[in-house]
Amino acid sequence: MTPGFFYYHRWPDGRQVRRVLLFLVVSAVLAFLLHAGAQMRPLLGSLASTRVSNAVNRIVYQAVNEAIDSGQIAYEQLVSYEKDNEGRIAMVRSNMAAVNRLQSQILDLILSRIDQVSARELSIPVGSLTGSPLLAGRGPRISVRMESVGSSSARFENQFESAGINQTKHRIVLRIDVYVSILLPGYSAVTQVSNEITVAETVIVGEVPDTYTYFSTVPAEYDADAKDYILNKD
Repeated sequence: MTPGFFYYHRWPDGRQVRRVLLFLVVSAVLAFLLHAGAQMRPLLGSLASTRVSNAVNRIVYQAVNEAIDSGQIAYEQLVSYEKDNEGRIAMVRSNMAAVNRLQSQILDLILSRIDQVSARELSIPVGSLTGSPLLAGRGPRISVRMESVGSSSARFENQFESAGINQTKHRIVLRIDVYVSILLPGYSAVTQVSNEITVAETVIVGEVPDTYTYFSTVPAEYDADAKDYILNKD
């Protein structure tokens, strides 16, 4: 009898097959999530930045409006006039003590309110990241938090511009620069939110001259303005 060779092959049982399939499914899901996360990260950052900027702008305007309504910000409290012997305004002087106090108070109020904004208010639904109008605002929410950064500032600025013949408009502008750290799952970013708000203005009126000639800054109009000056100088 010729010796024979027997090959025995053991097929994997059902549990082993299920484990392999589960491993493959989990690996595929993780790979998909990583790829989708990398693709959606710029969009998530953009949406988070927009939400944070809107929230900060709302807080800034509320704080400034409250200060104006309460009478803390008033033109006559921030500036005073110095006049010459003929009663004409010779100098506009800022009340630096009031200016510095208000700048500090308003900035402290803004930063304290920023720190009180909840993550729920800033969170972003996953459906909004798909770009589909049907899924916008739907699905689980991604947590977004923000924290104020110490380099934020608030300062008053004076702006003067012509408002007619021998009249000058004086505008007091509050410029607020707020830096916030946007905290997202896995990474963070810092964004700047800037606002310029006119808080007070007035028109300073001086003597009206006998004649008035306007000289344009456009070279093509120089000749017409010069002719007008020659005809009216006497």
